[in-house]
Amino acid sequence: MTMDAVVLSRLQFAFTMGYHILWPTFTIGVASYVACLSGLWWWTRRPVYRDLMRFWARIFGMGFAMGVITGLVLSYEIGTNWSGFSKAVSNVLGPLFMYEALTAFFLEAGFIGVVLFGEKRVGPGAHFFACCMVAFGTLLSATWVTAANSWMQTPAGAIQDANGIFHAVSWPDIVFNPSFPYRVSHMVCASFLTGAFVVAGVSALHLLWRRHLETARKGFSMAMWTVLLLAPLQIVLGDMQGLNTREHQPTKLAAMEGLWDSGHGVAATLFAWPDMAKESNRFELSIPHLGSLYLTHSWNGEVQGLKAVAREDRPNVPIVFFAFRIMVGIGLILLSVAITGAVLRFRGRLYSARWFHFVAVGAMPLGFVAVLAGWTVTEAGRQPFIVYGILRTAQAAAPVSTDAISMSLGLFVIVYNLLLLAFLWFGARQVWRGPPAERGEPQTLTQARPGGRGIALPGAHAADPLLSRTSLTATQEGSWMPR
Repeated sequence: MTMDAVVLSRLQFAFTMGYHILWPTFTIGVASYVACLSGLWWWTRRPVYRDLMRFWARIFGMGFAMGVITGLVLSYEIGTNWSGFSKAVSNVLGPLFMYEALTAFFLEAGFIGVVLFGEKRVGPGAHFFACCMVAFGTLLSATWVTAANSWMQTPAGAIQDANGIFHAVSWPDIVFNPSFPYRVSHMVCASFLTGAFVVAGVSALHLLWRRHLETARKGFSMAMWTVLLLAPLQIVLGDMQGLNTREHQPTKLAAMEGLWDSGHGVAATLFAWPDMAKESNRFELSIPHLGSLYLTHSWNGEVQGLKAVAREDRPNVPIVFFAFRIMVGIGLILLSVAITGAVLRFRGRLYSARWFHFVAVGAMPLGFVAVLAGWTVTEAGRQPFIVYGILRTAQAAAPVSTDAISMSLGLFVIVYNLLLLAFLWFGARQVWRGPPAERGEPQTLTQARPGGRGIALPGAHAADPLLSRTSLTATQEGSWMPR
C-alpha cells in the first residue's frame, strides 16, 4: 500500500461524499417546508399554500432521488476502498447505519409516494401526516448519520482490542458522544437555512419575471422570515461547536485558526498563508487577543497551537484554514441578506426592491458552498486520523491499485456531473413553469401593500395572453401601471 493510493482513495471519497451531502442538505430543509405548506393548506384552505406545496414537493422528489442514488455508492465504496476501516469499526458504526436505514430511510420511502402522488386520494389531513413523516424521516436520517460521524470525531463508549477491533460497551455514550449534540444541531440548522435560501431565490426569480406573483410573494415572505431566525441561530450554534472542538479536538481548532504556538490572549488571524514547512504564517493579518475572546470567551484564554503535537499528527493546515474562512464568510453574508430583507419588509419594499431580488437569487447556492466548506473543515481537520487520535487513515485504507482508484474516480466525476446537469435541467423547467394551479381555476395576482399584505385580483389567469406580454407592478402610491 503506497501513500498515493491512500490519497486517491481519500480524493474519491471526498468527491462522492461531498456530492452526496448536497442532496440531504437540500431535502432536509425542503421536506419540512413542504410539510409546513401542507399543514397550512389543510388549516386555511388557501390555494396559495396548496400550489406552493405541490411545486416544492416535485422539486423535493427530484432531490430525494438524487440523494438515494449517490448515497448507495458510499456503502460500496467503504467496503472496496476502506476495508481496514470497515473491519475496525463495523461493530460500532454498522448498527448505527442499520438504524438509519430501518428507522429513517424506510420511513421516508414509505410515505414519499403519498406526498408526491396521493394528495387527491387520501385527503389533506392524511397528506399532511405523510409530509410530516417524510420530514421526520429526513431529520432522523441526519441524526443517525451525524451520530456515526461524530463518534469518529470524538470516540466514546467503545474499546479497542489487541487486533485493533472496536467493541461497544455503552451505546448511549456511542450515540451521544461529546460532539454529537453540537454537530447535529449545526447540520440541521444549516440544512434549514440552505433550503430557505433556495426557496427565497426561486421566489425572487418569479418576482423578477413577474410570473406567479401570489405564490412568489408568499414563498419569498416565508423564506425571509425563516432566514432571519436561522442565520443568527446558526452562528450561535457554530460558536458552541467551536468551544466543543477546542476541548476535544484542539489540533483541528489550531488548524482552523492558523495558530502555531500555544498561549494566552492569542490573536485572531483574519488572513494568512499557513506554511507547514516553516511552521508559521505568511502575509498574516491578525487582531490581538480577539482569538482568545471568541475561542474561549475570555480575553486572555489559553488556546493550544499546532506545535503542541508532532508534525505527523497535524492535518493539512491550509485546507482547513481556508475552508473555515469560506464557511464563516458565507455565514456572515447570509446574515446580512436576512437583515436586509427584514429592513425592506419594515419599509414595505420587500416585493418591489428588484436589486434585492437579484441578491436573493445570487445567495441561492451559498448555503451549499458553506456546507461543503464546513464538511471539509470537519473531515480534513481530523486527519491524519480516521477515528480521531486512535486509528490512522493510512491504516484504514484497502490494498487497491492506484489505476483502479483513478479509473473509478474518473467515472464518478463524469457520471455525477451528468446527473447534476440532468437535475438542473429538469429543475429549471419546474421553476419556469412555477407552482401548478388547479386546472380551470384562475391564478390570482396580489397587489403589494406596505408590510407585505395585499388585495387579491381574481380572474387574472396565468395563461391570459395579455399577462404573458405585460406585467403589473405597484407604485408607491398603490396604483397599478403596466410595464
